[in-house]
Amino acid sequence: MKKTYFAGDFHLGIDVLHSSRDRERLIVSWLESIRQDADAIYLVGDVFDHYFEYKKVVPKGYVRFFGKLAELRDDGIPIYFFTGNHDMWMFNYFSEEFGIPIYRKPIKRKIQGKTFFIGHGDGLGPKDYGYKFIKKIFNNRICQFLYSLLHPNIGLGLMTFFSGKSREAGDDPEHFLGEEEEWLVQYAERKVQELPEVDFFIFGHRHLPIDYTLKNGKTRYINTGEWMTQTSYVVFDGEKLEHKFYENNDYRVFP
Repeated sequence: MKKTYFAGDFHLGIDVLHSSRDRERLIVSWLESIRQDADAIYLVGDVFDHYFEYKKVVPKGYVRFFGKLAELRDDGIPIYFFTGNHDMWMFNYFSEEFGIPIYRKPIKRKIQGKTFFIGHGDGLGPKDYGYKFIKKIFNNRICQFLYSLLHPNIGLGLMTFFSGKSREAGDDPEHFLGEEEEWLVQYAERKVQELPEVDFFIFGHRHLPIDYTLKNGKTRYINTGEWMTQTSYVVFDGEKLEHKFYENNDYRVFP
């Protein structure tokens, strides 16, 4: 039975408990492990901790990851990429090189008879007005062009610096805060009023595996979790949707 996979918040490019390279090897191992039964793979944002796509320059690193994406696409497996708040400055490279479409906003999609609403999750829900304002600036084409004029050593260096500052200011709580404090729960509760046909809201960004049933008693908000300290992902087999955690003794780098 073919399965649909959802994962994100790899934050490649930053060393946390272990190096980014070790985490990349683990992600590549996971992608290889799902190769035989994957009907589609959705990467729901913040795959990279910092990323700016110059017209003629690809950021250094991630060779194993890029190679595995190319292999999977050559096998005919659809892959869909959603930009997050850490890698929103992606442009045409993935679509031109790999045939992987880039989504900058959530999308609604029918998968094996169920309706999914899929996105990264940044800037959704109430409050967080400062980030929403900054996101508009970052998505401005003029601002992107001016930034592209910086030499890659400077531009990518600045992204590394500001990404670290962003993380220092915005560490996510490691437990579920309840409906009143979880912005993506509030967003899903409001959005399902507009889209009552949705069965699953799938988001990343929160860095916590969450499976929460909305007030209507049937629609579920699912957060995929992250790969900096965990190895969580979500899989749908046409009947059951659930969280799983990847383990491989050959590549197991987390305690």
